[in-house]
Amino acid sequence: MLVLAVAAGASAASFAYVPNELDGTVSVIATATNTIVTTVTVGILPVGAAATPNGAYVYVTNLGSNAVSVIATATNTVVATVPVGMGPAGVAVTPDGAHVYVANDSSNTVSVIATATNTVVATVPVGSFPFGVAVTPNGTFAYVTNEGGGTVSVIALATNTVVATVPVASFPFGVAVTPKSAFVYVTSLGTGTVSVIDTATNTVGPTVPVGTSPAGVAVTPNGAAVYVANRDSNTVSVIATATNTVGATVPVGKGPAGVAVMPDGTHVYVGNVVDNTVSVIDTVTNTVVATVPVGQFPLALGQFIQTITSVPFAAFSPRVEVAASTGAFEVNSTFTLGAGSPGIHPLTDTVTLQLGAFTITIPAGSFLQGPGGKFVFEGVINGVTLEAIIAPLDGGGFAFRAEGAGASGLPTTSAVTVGLTIGINTAPPVATAEFR
Repeated sequence: MLVLAVAAGASAASFAYVPNELDGTVSVIATATNTIVTTVTVGILPVGAAATPNGAYVYVTNLGSNAVSVIATATNTVVATVPVGMGPAGVAVTPDGAHVYVANDSSNTVSVIATATNTVVATVPVGSFPFGVAVTPNGTFAYVTNEGGGTVSVIALATNTVVATVPVASFPFGVAVTPKSAFVYVTSLGTGTVSVIDTATNTVGPTVPVGTSPAGVAVTPNGAAVYVANRDSNTVSVIATATNTVGATVPVGKGPAGVAVMPDGTHVYVGNVVDNTVSVIDTVTNTVVATVPVGQFPLALGQFIQTITSVPFAAFSPRVEVAASTGAFEVNSTFTLGAGSPGIHPLTDTVTLQLGAFTITIPAGSFLQGPGGKFVFEGVINGVTLEAIIAPLDGGGFAFRAEGAGASGLPTTSAVTVGLTIGINTAPPVATAEFR
């Protein structure tokens, strides 16, 4: 599964998490540059991935090791491994981020993981060879494709029981839900079609012919288009949801399987399992604008688009001293992380300080760790000599101190707006500091 995650902080950045099945790794692509920024080692035969709504974690299914790897996106390291059923494939996270649903292809079950503890809290029997899974955006149901039975199981999330079984075309594979939870699109490898399920009745309405062996499927954020990867046609079909007809066919790499749409709807990322690349489609022109080499056999399943959002500090108390005439400043502050924060990681986080109109950013990887959990940066950034320290406080919270010289554009008023961003953690939009 290919996952897109968007990070918002000092500057927004998005990343695609692409499991490489035959490498046992996940390639992390920065979508701003379409380059790989890191590769994360996970379990055996990783095929699926889904990010939590706050973007703090990515859950990766390992088909060959019957487990789910949990990647902390702040550090891109595996922080937990969760045993599930046999042959875990498709994976989806609930909109509230509380649970993860995993289709176990060889167990004919779906494992439900509680994200608070990273343990399986329920196991739901479904159809034969379940492969793809998608959760409705309203958080009510999970739809699971059963390859062996030609059906889709509908799980009520409130009770974790199957409440409907929908017959579709043969070998159903990928599954995606429209933004308003009204329709579910299911690809069928055996017939070259996409079945459209009405969630109000759980019956199949239109059946849309696409390419050969359609696999992955994704819906644009505005619900206007559905992108379908045709594995044996080396194309992506674009279905207009208003008419449920194919409006465009886009040539991509060899063996397209996984599909993900950027949160802003501007681009589509397609994993090509034969030539080990990811094709990037511009949704305005429906043409490929970039091709990114990744690992071996990048596969994608189900609904996998999530968004990383910034997390406000619970508290932020800064004090500032400025000598604008000499370009010198000193900031002393304390802060407490907000609910939902994945924590701070100064060794890998970008840190940005704002004083009025003046902004300075310390790039990720610039801090060094000292004794007592303290992190220190010393250097020159854009002509400003800067020393910055981040340290834990007794009883919780953190201290941030920065001292600089040679800065231009510093504030000169008796009160100054201060901003601080560490990773995806950020100070409230306005904080008035003591000014000396």
